[in-house]
Amino acid sequence: MIKVLNAGIYCSVQDLGRLGMAKIGVPRAGAMDQFSAKMGNILLKNGQKDAVIEITFGQGRFEFTSDTFICITGGDFSPKVNTFPVKLNKVYPVKKDDFLSFGRRKYGARSYLCVQGGIQSEVILKSRSFYGGITKQRLLKGDELSIPKAKLYPEGFSKVKVFYEHYENNQLDCYPGAEYNLLTNKQKQGFQKLFTISGDNNRMGYRLEEAVQNDLPSILTSSVLPGTIQLTPSGKLIVLMRDAQVTGGYPRVLQLTDYAISRLSQKLTGEQIRFVLH
Repeated sequence: MIKVLNAGIYCSVQDLGRLGMAKIGVPRAGAMDQFSAKMGNILLKNGQKDAVIEITFGQGRFEFTSDTFICITGGDFSPKVNTFPVKLNKVYPVKKDDFLSFGRRKYGARSYLCVQGGIQSEVILKSRSFYGGITKQRLLKGDELSIPKAKLYPEGFSKVKVFYEHYENNQLDCYPGAEYNLLTNKQKQGFQKLFTISGDNNRMGYRLEEAVQNDLPSILTSSVLPGTIQLTPSGKLIVLMRDAQVTGGYPRVLQLTDYAISRLSQKLTGEQIRFVLH
């Protein structure tokens, strides 16, 4: 078991989300930085869909009540097992009564605690991902999470070099959205500038500060996905993230790649990004 001693600002259980549930109005959810969540599971020889703990802005503290192997990926918030620093993207054994804590931020916005065999929380609609209204929304102090009995870790590949570009590069790959061709050439050129992440950002979406000229009418409510970039009547852009609604009425002008969503999820308020259209 893993016991939550300090839930930090926002900790939740996430996997790769609820695929195929949009037809009943249920968002996909899942790990914001799926690149990092998958990396931890690969290093642990888990399935890529196994559930992890997503730790937003650090500060979490956890107690292990059984032996296991762990791997911390994503943003670096100076993790320690007991008093010993833990490197990211490397497999470590932990023992019963060990403590894992997170401290000072070095880079990124979200860390992932991956354990051998994955977090064994309840499966709801084919996923363990937390999403308010369907599951509990976040972890709380005193929560206990079941994990499988530890197995001998196979010899071989157990770490990778920290991939700094994932956090430092501000370029986000994207493709034209469904309404992109309704824009004039001048409007399209507006997407080439730097955009600043506003303070209005969460798992549902990121609003950007700078505006783009917009004289498009609203559209009929249509399907949207994580990574869909909507153009609001004010000209401001909203980038939909993992907990995004399944339909929307603003023009869908761009669509981020899945990797670009992961990269954006590690950015902070005030940081700048640039869209790279393909």
